[in-house]
Amino acid sequence: MPALKVSSDQRAELRSQAHALKPVVLVGAEGLTDAVLTEIKVHLKAHQLIKIRVFGDEREERLAIYEQICDQLNAAPIQHIGKLLVIWKPESTQPAAKTKRGALPSAREAAAEEAKPGKGRAPRVVKVVKPSEIPMRKPKAKAVVVRGNERVTQGGNIKRAKKRQTSAKRQHQTSK
Repeated sequence: MPALKVSSDQRAELRSQAHALKPVVLVGAEGLTDAVLTEIKVHLKAHQLIKIRVFGDEREERLAIYEQICDQLNAAPIQHIGKLLVIWKPESTQPAAKTKRGALPSAREAAAEEAKPGKGRAPRVVKVVKPSEIPMRKPKAKAVVVRGNERVTQGGNIKRAKKRQTSAKRQHQTSK
């Protein structure tokens, strides 16, 4: 697959974003192996914009590695300074996963499936088991309704969250 084309304005913006990044993948003496390519693919999927450090003194080899990465992963070459390579792959160019049988769901759909219904949402009913006042009796289980600004402590009590403290300097912002 050919590498993505990026306009000069977009490339300049991406270079400025990449300035603060640290290299997440290191290409060593072995060169560009399959393991390194899969690691680059994982980081591109997670971050979209990454830096790669290539160890080696030959500039032509680094350029060949740079072009090979961009061609194989369908990514856009952003910057090549010395031994650092900056590569970008937007989310839209990554193949959309289908939710039918046999295909992987998207990250948002996977997170929605993992979250249990009612977990973390208010109001919710929580089962609290408190020990009895008399040590010879069994602990009592009790269903308690927990609302949005409340939480259950380790002892089984319900506590309300404290009101957020407002700054005296920013009163004009909170009075809207």
